[in-house]
Amino acid sequence: MFDRLFGRKQALGGTELPIVRNVTLGRSIVLDPLAWRRFGGELRFPFDADTLQIVAQGLVNLNEGGFVHRFYTDDDVMFQAVSNDAAGQDVTDVTLFAPWDSKYPSTPWERPAWRQRLGARSFTADGLPEYRRFWFGEEAERQEPVTFWEDLHDDRDGIVDRRLFQTCMLFGRELEGDGRELLLAIDQENEAGEVSFEIMLGVALELGEFRA
Repeated sequence: MFDRLFGRKQALGGTELPIVRNVTLGRSIVLDPLAWRRFGGELRFPFDADTLQIVAQGLVNLNEGGFVHRFYTDDDVMFQAVSNDAAGQDVTDVTLFAPWDSKYPSTPWERPAWRQRLGARSFTADGLPEYRRFWFGEEAERQEPVTFWEDLHDDRDGIVDRRLFQTCMLFGRELEGDGRELLLAIDQENEAGEVSFEIMLGVALELGEFRA
């Protein structure tokens, strides 16, 4: 999903990557085995391991306030922490996402059609139930997706190795009890102009449900 681009970029700011709740590139994250398994077969979340080996790290500046810290395994499982600061010291939300589907458009009209799906009240895909729009609520028939650049690092030298422009929307569905499964639908473009459509399923984590 996250193709390496040729060449290297200049370091942006400091030379050290953020360490968020002791999580950073090169470390392992140990997950509470009961964090999402309590929802049983109702959950479509395609992940069933307890340890993440972090091989890449990303940072998104939301501009209007806040930062998204992302940590990736070699099979693109994504541990995500939202914080009020670039250093990741004030974490407000932690989510674990795993890839469900990835496609490359082959015709000119596929991308506009995908963008239309991102702004709708609900989202469905092959093998999945209906998910309702989580960001912005369901009052409006359509909402513009969120857009941002993500800076990605493959090592700890502080130099940005890759940048991805993403247009995305978050959807969710309620589970029995107080559970919720999330679906992140993404239009992703790298600096070489290669576009892909990504679907990731996720679950929220409490701060006590992981350690690194």
